[in-house]
Amino acid sequence: MHMQAHPERKPLRLKSFDYSTDGAYFATICTANREHFFGEIRDKKMVPNACGKITQKCWREIPDHFPHVRIDEFVVMPNHVHGIVWIENENVTVGGGHARPLRSRKKSNLSTIIGSFKSAVSKQTHEINTTDFAWQKSFHDRIIRDDEELNRIREYIFLNPENWENDQNNLDDIQK
Repeated sequence: MHMQAHPERKPLRLKSFDYSTDGAYFATICTANREHFFGEIRDKKMVPNACGKITQKCWREIPDHFPHVRIDEFVVMPNHVHGIVWIENENVTVGGGHARPLRSRKKSNLSTIIGSFKSAVSKQTHEINTTDFAWQKSFHDRIIRDDEELNRIREYIFLNPENWENDQNNLDDIQK
């Protein structure tokens, strides 16, 4: 039996950066093939469906499972999520993840947090018979370096529904 090699995936994280470092991170998480699972934009406002509401709930619950994490501005769009995550690992000993409790004293990193969020959304959307729901592999991130950048990203997230027509994740607009 001949196994076909998978193409080498480009790593999305900075190799030399510790993603458990305290600070703010901007994450974008897309659905597989950028399918619209979370709702629609009407009159420049996001109107979430059942899957979108689950996604909003799971995002808001991240600090319940990772006590050393705060969430900041976020938006669930028809086919992606933008959000700011603050990691504050100082003095953390034990936390719990969406999918499983973390029993070690190891610091959680951004990939663990996002992976747990994605797992929780997938599980709950499948429970409501949205069995074709899937995430794109991995996610995009940006390390937020200063207050000016933080405020610019907050504004981008807040205005994302208003700017949906020009959004790079809006495949309907790209195909016109």
